[in-house]
Parts: sequence; structure tokens; C-alpha cells
Amino acid sequence: MEQSDVLFSGTRFRVVRQVQVTPDGQKHIRQTVEHPGAVAILPFVDAQRICLLRNYRVAVGQELVELPAGTLEPGEDPAQTAARELIEETGYRAGRIALLTSFYTSPGILDERMYLYLATGLEPGPQALEPGEQIETWIVSWDDALAMARDGRIRDAKTLVGLLYGDRFLRQNKP
Repeated sequence: MEQSDVLFSGTRFRVVRQVQVTPDGQKHIRQTVEHPGAVAILPFVDAQRICLLRNYRVAVGQELVELPAGTLEPGEDPAQTAARELIEETGYRAGRIALLTSFYTSPGILDERMYLYLATGLEPGPQALEPGEQIETWIVSWDDALAMARDGRIRDAKTLVGLLYGDRFLRQNKP
């Protein structure tokens, strides 16, 4: 990339225009979103049940079924973000938080890297929602969560990744 111009700067991301020079020497203008990164948490209430959220999303104008998640604060370690967001969105405090994997959410336009954590040893407590958040916790069986991923009731990408990653690589060794 040759240069970068900020087109928009918001509280959680910014939009930039970049000049990409390809190997053949041609220049292409790209607009991308720079994001500080985020976490998603796979919170097991016990060996057979997880805590999902019903979360109203303004961008799509509907309530989605999701894993708890949130944006990294400047200089914050992703594990700290995961612990903080779990408490804020669900009220649960984790006895153990472990990194499972990380992935890019939409690398064609966005540099957001999401870290997927497993949370176990949960202790219940009160939610600490941010102003305007409309989040309801929903405890479901692992099998029901996977069924919702299969039949389209779950349409949120981070939640699909978390559930399917957990099913493929984690549940074989039971948390």
C-alpha cells in the first residue's frame, strides 16, 4: 500500500482510502475499515449448556441470536476484553477463559481480527449493559445451539464460527 487517507473516523472504527500497487505496477484505490479487534466468547454454563444472547442489531433491524462479544479497548489484552464482555453482557464471571482461535471477520473490506475464547466455571451475577443495549441471555443445550446453526435461526457469523469450531475441535474433548 502506498498511502492511506482517513475518510471517516468514528468511536470504534475508521474508514480509510488506500492505494494498492499490484505486482504488475498498476494502482488500485481501495476503501477499507480499520477496527481495533474484538472477542467472542463460547460460555459453557455446564458440560451440556451454553449461554447465548438475543441481541437487537440496528444495522440489520432485527434481533439476532449471538455469542457474547465485544470490541477491544485501546491497549487491552483480548483475554481481558473477553472477561469484561462476558460479565457485561451475561452477568457471568468465568473461572477459566482460554483462547481457542482467531479469525478475520470480513477481510475483503475490514481488518477486524476476532479472538474466540472458551469460558468455563461460570458464576452468575448481574448484567452490566451499556446504554441502549437490548440483550437478553438465553441458556440452551449444546445440541439446540448446533440445531439453530444448522437450520438458519443463527445468522451471525461470529456465532456460527464459534459454535462450529467448538463442535469440530472442542466438543470432542468436552470442556
